[in-house]
Amino acid sequence: MFTLVACATVVALVALFSTRKQLPNSVGNIVTITSLVVTIALATVIKTPLRIRSTTLAFAWVETAIVIGLAVAPPSWVILVTGIGVAFGSVTRLAPIKMAFAIAKHTLVAGGATVAILLMGDAWPPREPLGIVLLLGVVYLVAALLDDVLAMPVIALASGTPISRQFRVDLDLRVAGFAVRFVVAACTVLILRADPRLLLAVPPLVLSLHLAYSTRVRTRTEQQAWQRLARATDALNVVDLDQVLTTAVTEAAELFSADEVEIELRDRGRTVRGNAGGIAYDGAASEPSTVNGRVMPVALEGHDRAVDLGVLRLRFAGPVELSEREQYTLRTFASALCTAVRNAQAYAELARIADEHAYAATHDALTGLSNRRHLLDEGTEQLTNRHAEGVTALVLIDLNHFKEVNDTLGHGAGDRVLTQVADRLRGAARPDDLVARLGGDEFAVLLRGLPAPAVAAHRAEALLTALHEPLDLDGMRISVEASGGIAVAPASGGMPELLRRADVAMYQAKRAGQRIATYAPTRDTADLGRLTLGGELPRAVADHEFTVNFQPIVDLGSGEVIGAEALARWHHPTHGMIDPLRFIEAVERSGLLPAFAEAILDQALIAAGSWRDAGFDLPVSVNVSPRSLLDARFPGAVLARLRAHDLPPDRLVLELTETLTLSQLDVVDRVLSRLRDSGVRLALDDFGTGYSSLSLLSRIPVHELKIDRSFVTAMESAAEAAAVIRSTLDLGRSLDLTVVAEGVESEPQRRALWELGCAAGQGHLFARPLPSGTLLAALQRGAGGRPGALAPPLHDAGAVIRLPGRRTGGSRNRTATP
Repeated sequence: MFTLVACATVVALVALFSTRKQLPNSVGNIVTITSLVVTIALATVIKTPLRIRSTTLAFAWVETAIVIGLAVAPPSWVILVTGIGVAFGSVTRLAPIKMAFAIAKHTLVAGGATVAILLMGDAWPPREPLGIVLLLGVVYLVAALLDDVLAMPVIALASGTPISRQFRVDLDLRVAGFAVRFVVAACTVLILRADPRLLLAVPPLVLSLHLAYSTRVRTRTEQQAWQRLARATDALNVVDLDQVLTTAVTEAAELFSADEVEIELRDRGRTVRGNAGGIAYDGAASEPSTVNGRVMPVALEGHDRAVDLGVLRLRFAGPVELSEREQYTLRTFASALCTAVRNAQAYAELARIADEHAYAATHDALTGLSNRRHLLDEGTEQLTNRHAEGVTALVLIDLNHFKEVNDTLGHGAGDRVLTQVADRLRGAARPDDLVARLGGDEFAVLLRGLPAPAVAAHRAEALLTALHEPLDLDGMRISVEASGGIAVAPASGGMPELLRRADVAMYQAKRAGQRIATYAPTRDTADLGRLTLGGELPRAVADHEFTVNFQPIVDLGSGEVIGAEALARWHHPTHGMIDPLRFIEAVERSGLLPAFAEAILDQALIAAGSWRDAGFDLPVSVNVSPRSLLDARFPGAVLARLRAHDLPPDRLVLELTETLTLSQLDVVDRVLSRLRDSGVRLALDDFGTGYSSLSLLSRIPVHELKIDRSFVTAMESAAEAAAVIRSTLDLGRSLDLTVVAEGVESEPQRRALWELGCAAGQGHLFARPLPSGTLLAALQRGAGGRPGALAPPLHDAGAVIRLPGRRTGGSRNRTATP
C-alpha cells in the first residue's frame, strides 16, 4: 500500500510539473477539464460493489473516463484530473485508507496509459476513425491491464485466494465489461471529434451502461452464490462428525466471505472455530474468539425446528450487512448443517452400538475377557497365518472346587472370584497372549510367538503362580487352586484339536493331582480310534446310524412297567454297536449335538407313540446333555417334536445329570423353567454321587430323583450306601418327588428297596436295554400272564404286609407314575 501511494505521488508530481507549461487559457479548456473531473467523479461513484469479509471493494468506470480524457486533453492534465475526480467521488463514501488506495491506483492507471501514448510519438492523437479505434484500443488495453494488475492482488489477499486463481475468477465477465467500456470510450471520442461540447452527454450514457452491466454482474454473482451453496451443502453429506464440522467451517467461511466461522454444539459442549484455511480451535465453548467485530448467529434447528442442536456464527472484523439473498443462503446452509450433524451423530451412535454388539459377541460379559468364539477365531487365524513366527500353544486352566464357592457363599461371591482370577491372568499374560474365559470356571490363554515349545510350560507356571496368593472376598481370604493343561499347536486339526488336546492335558493334571500337565499323545484317552469315530460323526448323523434302546422302569411292588429310559447306541457299519461312553463326549464337542439330540428324541417319542397305540401308555425318559441346556432354542425344539408326534408333554421325562455344573447360569434356569411350565417332566439322574446334591435340587425344578446304581449295588454290604438311599427316599417323600433306583439286579435288592419305600426301579433284573419293538413284545407277553408286567409281584393281591415304621407315608410312591 505504501509503495503504491509513493509511486502515484511521483507520477502526480511529474504531471504537475509538466502542467505548469500547459495551463488552461480558454473557456473551452476549462469546460473540458471540469467535464473530465465530473465524469471521473461519477465513474468513481457509479460502481459495482464486491464484499470480501468485512471489506467491500468496487469496480468502476474510471479507466474508461481516463482513456476518453487522454483523447481530448493533454496527458498531464488527465493524470491530475484523475486524482482530483477520484478524490471528489470517494471523499464521503470511503475510509481514508481506501480512498488513498483508489486515488493511487487510478493515478497509476492514468500514468501507465500516458506512457503508452508517449511511446506512440506523433501517431497520437489519431486523426482518422480507424486510427482512433486502433490506437485508443491499445491505450485502453494498457489501462485495463494495469487496473487489474493493481486491484487483483489486493482482492486475493483480502479473500485468502491465490493471486493466479483470483485473476481467473469471472475473467469472461471482466473481459466483456472491458469490451463494453472500450466501445463506449471509442464512440465517445468519435463524437467529441465532431463536437467537444458533447462531452457533457457522456455521464448519462455511462450511467445507463453501468446499470446494465451491474445487473449482469449481480445476476452472475447470485448464480455463482447458489452454485457455491449447492457445493457446500453437498460437501456436508459425510457421516463423520469431525469432517462435517471441518467442512462446514471452511465452506461457510468461503461462501459468506467471513473472517471466522464458529459452530457451537450445545448437547456436546463443543465449539469449533476456523476460516477457509481450516480449523483454528476445537474444544469447550468457554474460550473466547479472537475476532472482534460483527457477529451473525443462526440457530441449528433444521427445517422442522424440532431440535435445537446449537448455533452457527459468522464473525467479521468490521461492520458488515448481509443482503437478503445472503441471509436466505445462511439459513439454508444452517439447516443443511443441522441435518448433517444429526445424521453424523446417528451414524456414530449406530457405529457405537455395532461396536458394542461386536465386542459383546466376542467377549465374556462378566470378566471382559475374550470368549470361546473369539479364542477359536484368533487361534484359527494364528494357525493359518503363514507369516506367523514362533510356536503357538494353548494353556487351559480350570479352577478346582469352584462350585463350593457358589454353594457356600453364593453366586455373587463366585462371580467376584472369577473376576479377580481373570484380572490376575490378564496381568500375568504377555501382551501378545490372548486370555479367554470359556465358560463357568474354565479359562484359556493362547500363547503366540514362543521361541520353543518348552517355553509354554514356563509361561503356564507363571500363570498359575499368579493365582497362588489368596483372594480377598468381603474380608475373607480365599485360596484358589487350579489345574492347567498345555498343548502345542498340532500339525493338523486346527484350533479345535488344539483346544481338545489342552483339555485332555488339563484332565490328566487333575487325575494325577498335579498343577500342570503337558499334552502327551501316549496318555490321550481320546485314542486314534476315538478320533476316527469323531471324524465319522457327521456321516453317522446324516445316515441315521444312531439307534435307541429302552430299559424299562418297573413298579417294584407289582412288577408292572411304568416307564422306559431311552439309551443311545451307535450302530457303526464296520465296528458294530458302539457304547455311548465312547462317542457322547465327541458329539458334544463336534457341534452336532442339536442334530444328535433331535434324532434320539424323535426315536424315543416314536417308540412311546407305538407303545400307546398298542395299549401301553408309558412315559419315556431321555438323557439331556448339559450343553443343550445352554441353548435357549432347546425348549422350543422339544415341544415341537412332542406336537409332531401327538404326545402330551407329561409323557416325556428329561434326565439331567448331577454333574450339571452350568446349572447356575440364568439361561439354564430359563430353559428348565420353560420345559417344566410346558408340562415336560424333569428328573435328576445319578442323585447322591456329587457333593452338591441338595444345592442342585433346590435350584432345578425336578419331578423325579434317580438313585445311582453304585448305592444300590453296595446297599447290602455297606451301611453308608443304605443310609444314602434311605435319606434320598425321605427327601423324595418330603418334596413329593418320585424316586427311581438304578441298577436293580437281584430280588433281594428289589425287596429291600421296596421295604425302604422306593416305589420304582430299573436294572437287569427286569430287562436289559431293548429295541422298541422287542420291549413292546415283552410287554404284550408279560410275566405270569400279566401283560405290561416284567416281574411277579412281591405279594399276592389282598395279602397283609407288615412294613417297617419308616415306610409310613410313603405309599403314595408305590404307584410311581413319573
